[in-house]
This record gives sequence, structure tokens and C-alpha cells, in this order.
Amino acid sequence: MTFIKKNPVMFIAFLAAAISAVFVPPDAEYLNYFDFKTLTCLFCTLAVVCAFKDIYFFRIISAKIVSVFTTTRSAIIALVYIAFIGSMIIANDMALITFLPLGYYVITSTNNQRYLAFTFIMQNIAANLGGMLTPFGNPQNLYMYTYFNISNGEFIHIMLLPFIISMTLITLCCLFVKNDKLIIRQEYNKTLDKKRAALYSILFVLSIIIVFRIVPYWVGLIIIPAILLIADPHALREVDYPLLLTFCAFFIFSGNVARIPAVSSFIGGLIGDHTMLFGVLSCQLISNVPSAILLSHFTENYRQLLVAVNIGGAGTLIASLASLITFREYIKNEPQKCGSYLKQFSLYNFGILAVLTLVMGAILGF
Repeated sequence: MTFIKKNPVMFIAFLAAAISAVFVPPDAEYLNYFDFKTLTCLFCTLAVVCAFKDIYFFRIISAKIVSVFTTTRSAIIALVYIAFIGSMIIANDMALITFLPLGYYVITSTNNQRYLAFTFIMQNIAANLGGMLTPFGNPQNLYMYTYFNISNGEFIHIMLLPFIISMTLITLCCLFVKNDKLIIRQEYNKTLDKKRAALYSILFVLSIIIVFRIVPYWVGLIIIPAILLIADPHALREVDYPLLLTFCAFFIFSGNVARIPAVSSFIGGLIGDHTMLFGVLSCQLISNVPSAILLSHFTENYRQLLVAVNIGGAGTLIASLASLITFREYIKNEPQKCGSYLKQFSLYNFGILAVLTLVMGAILGF
């Protein structure tokens, strides 16, 4: 039961896959459902990120950056930008797992607890929206980049405007924080293992060039686990395997749904010429990753769908797994302020989602 509570999306994915298998019994066609390149790229990236975490790489770098800032406003903006940029490199959920503790450390060590909910919410929105610019920034991006065979230049061209708008909106929200003097009472005292950092940087570059189709994906599947098995076996154990299994389950579910004529025609009719609007609404109900996998079978309008499953990560708590991670982390520290957090969360998330949907809908069509 504890495992299910920690991985609700995976549980729902397996339930959906099992139900769909009743209507489409397992056969040889199931093997064609799986996008093995996406799974391999995701596994390699997650493994290297876990290795970086084991040497406190992101915490050390972030703490040094934050220590430069001397006011509450500038420190919170720095924390948010770190999550924003971090999600472009290590994906949104990993960015929050890595940087939320840093946000808590900075806020509590300076007696600024009144900004904890705001900081967590802004870090959450930044992580959800920051990864949209790169194919490996969000799991759904990696899937769509591969599934639709989108070129690097076109991917950035599609996502640059919503990325800039998101960054602007998040920054404007942070500017309302009072610019009080900030005094951090305790420095982060970990030191960086430079040799391991250099090795993991090479592996990370390898995982990136695999994503960009420069090196075959099977090369990374051999080299990266082999090196980490020697250098840091713990990193391989800490990979987010539930996320990988979630992808597998949704591959089965979406593949089966596409083979059920009645359901296929129903979803195809709904999505019609309103791919972006339907994609955003779908994210609010079943989250952005499963929405990308499912809806990709029913539309060729990958531009609207790509934007939808990225901006759709804002909104409800279940629109993105990262939002559930943030909520769980906040309630762990402030269990008595659940209601207050949800009010702020909804205000900022739906506000930013509304602006992004209206602007991008006016440009791309709803």
C-alpha cells in the first residue's frame, strides 16, 4: 500500500493497461507498442543523474549560487531559476527531488518560513515548465521527439515562445516577494568529488548525444550501466524504475486503445481540430506523460500536442507527477498548512496555465 501511495501514476497506468488487455488480449503486436529508444534514453539519463546526486553535485553547485544572493527576493528567484534550468537538464521530477531540499534549507535557515509554500510552488511550476525547451527536459518530450521524429531545430522553434512566456510569468510572480536582507546562518559543507564529477559529465554528454540520435541508443545501454556498475552501483539501484514501468504500462494501454475501433474513433473525434485544448484538458485529468503517449496515436498535429503536454503540466496536482512530489514534500514539513498550500498552488498554476493556453492557442489554434 505504501508503494502504491508513492507511485500512484504507475498504479493507475498498470490498472489501465490491465483493463485494456481484456479487450485486446496479449499477442505478438504488443512488442510493437514499446518505444525502446525512449526507454533507453530515459534510463541512461536517470542513471547518470542519480550518480551526480550521490556526489551531491547539484546541491553543492546550487548552494554556491544561492550564497551569492543577499536578499529574500533574489534568493527565491535564484532557487526558482535553479529548478527551471535544472529541469532542462535532469527532467522536472528529478530537479524537484534534488532542489526542493535546498529551497527548504535556504528558507528555514533564514527564518523566512512564510515564503516556504510560495517558494515550493514556484520551484514546482519552474520545473514543470522549464524542461519544455529540450527533448530530454521532460519525459513526454523525449517520447514525442522520438515518436514523431522531430528535428532539433523544429523542436526548439516550437517550444521557444512558451518557454519565454513561462519564464517571464514566473519571474513576475517572484518580483512581488519583499526584498528583505537575507542572512544564511549555516553554509552547506559538502565538497565536490571532481574526478567522479568529470566521469559522470562524460556519461551525461553520451546520454545527450544518444537523445540527439548521434550515437545508437544501444551503445549507451551497454556503456553507461557498465561504468556505473563499477563507479557507483548505488546510482543504478536508485533509478526511478517506477517511471520506466509507468511508460511501459501506458505504451500497452495506448497501443490497445488504438486497436479498439469504437474507442479509437471516439477519441479521434474528440481531439479533431482542437488538439491543443484537448491535450491541456487531458493533462489535468490523467497527467502529461500518459496524455502524450495516448493522444499521439490520434493526431498528426504534433506541434499543438507538444505544446499542450508541456504547458498542461501546470494546473491540477495530478497534471504532472512533479506536482505530487512537491505537495508531498511540503506536507511532510508543514502538515497543518495543507489547505493554504492548495489555495496558493491552484491560484498560481491555473493563472499561468490560462495565460499560456490563451496565448499559444491564439498562435497555434485551439
